Amino acid sequence: MINIASRILFEDNHLLIVNKLPSELVQGDKTQDASLLDAVKEYIRQTKQKEGAVFAGLIHRIDRPVSGAVMYARTSKALSRMNAQIKERTIQKQYLAIVRNKPPLNMDVLEHFVWKNEKLNKSFVVQPDHAGARQARLTYQLISSSESFHLLKIMLHTGRHHQIRVQLAEIGCPLLGDLKYGDKRSNPDGSICLHAYSLDFEHPVQKTMVQIKAPMPDSMPWKFFTGKI
Repeated sequence: MINIASRILFEDNHLLIVNKLPSELVQGDKTQDASLLDAVKEYIRQTKQKEGAVFAGLIHRIDRPVSGAVMYARTSKALSRMNAQIKERTIQKQYLAIVRNKPPLNMDVLEHFVWKNEKLNKSFVVQPDHAGARQARLTYQLISSSESFHLLKIMLHTGRHHQIRVQLAEIGCPLLGDLKYGDKRSNPDGSICLHAYSLDFEHPVQKTMVQIKAPMPDSMPWKFFTGKI
């Protein structure tokens, strides 16, 4: 079972936010590998000494090779209200990404139309009139550069399949380790260098604003940028 106790970023009676490691599943899939959702339920069962079924609902997803903040609801009311915020796009999400190629501008807004190929589980930039095309928009900012790599901060304005991965690849900056979208080498741990860094949202019950930040992975090449953000 995955141990999440040391990686909890926020916890109350309504929400639980965990700093996900690369390769972890946010919820179970056909691989039947252990998932964070199962770990969250077990954590609640043990710490709250609950008997029987434990409720925990996944509010948003990040890809398996991605790290960072993942939010779970501890009540059906919290899940419903947070899902409404997701739908209304009132939750602000910021990511950190490492790329090999320096982007053409230090800051820019990327706007594309993307289409998901279900068979390949991959998205492509397409023309606006392509069947199934959806508009994708993000803002990136160059934060720091080392001799070989560049750290970007990204704010999502839409939530499309593999959006950051496909949009950065389109400008010649695939994520480090992301072979699917054009990087030349995989990372040793199978991750891609994308980290869900921060969440800003309205608490579903207290109605106060909450900001959560997930520390960057303590591994290379992230260590090149320790203290840069």
